[in-house]
Amino acid sequence: MVEGSGHHAGGPAAPAADAGLAVTLDLRGARCLVAGGGAVAAHKVEVLLGAGARVTVVAAEVGPALAALVAEADATDGDALLTVAVRPVEAGDVPGHLLVVCATGDPVADDTLAGAARAAGALVNRADGGSPQPGAVDLAAVHRAGPVTVAVSTGGSSPALARWVRDRVAAVVGPDVADLAGLLEEARRQVAATGRPTRSVDWSAAINQAAPLVAAGRTEEARAVLARLAGTSGLADPAGTSGTDGTSGPAGGAGSGPAAPVG
Repeated sequence: MVEGSGHHAGGPAAPAADAGLAVTLDLRGARCLVAGGGAVAAHKVEVLLGAGARVTVVAAEVGPALAALVAEADATDGDALLTVAVRPVEAGDVPGHLLVVCATGDPVADDTLAGAARAAGALVNRADGGSPQPGAVDLAAVHRAGPVTVAVSTGGSSPALARWVRDRVAAVVGPDVADLAGLLEEARRQVAATGRPTRSVDWSAAINQAAPLVAAGRTEEARAVLARLAGTSGLADPAGTSGTDGTSGPAGGAGSGPAAPVG
């Protein structure tokens, strides 16, 4: 298999029965609809708000978990990122939303809403999994460290297992991966500034050498190693930032924006 391509040397691999393409979806400012007021719906709302979405909840009843989110939003959110309508959801609620989450607990109601959402061109997430449909969205268990995002999905078979795996991966990766990502972004900019393609560098080898230094807090040594292996020693960062040592720059703590992919 060609690394990172998803293809075998002899041609495309046959998709597995439960195959899905893992992607990241920028929901900052996007309108999302959540149907349902129970604990599952509340968890979906929390995930979407964490991604920067503008969430509308329509539910016949509001459970305690969702009520707590509403109270928190009312106290801290001056931009009305969360609104709630206490009534049964209708197909007419769908238009204008990028993502529709069906979490009413009623399979018939969720089927109806999912159909309306697909007809309107919206993405659909079914809390109960539902029958597999093209374009269905699975909200993975996510860990973020700066620009690095780790997402784990079990295809709906066990959300608890997805969280279990996520937590263990996060423990292995460690918080310093955000600083490493910033250094790599800087190194890639320096390579691009020379006119060379970034893929001309063996980034895997560079990461293997730089990662232990970053983990030990030896940021400048890691920066020098990356510059040497990338062939950019002595060059300034074209963006004029370092971003990893508390000065300025795009990389840093959790919640910062996406960085360019490595390699």
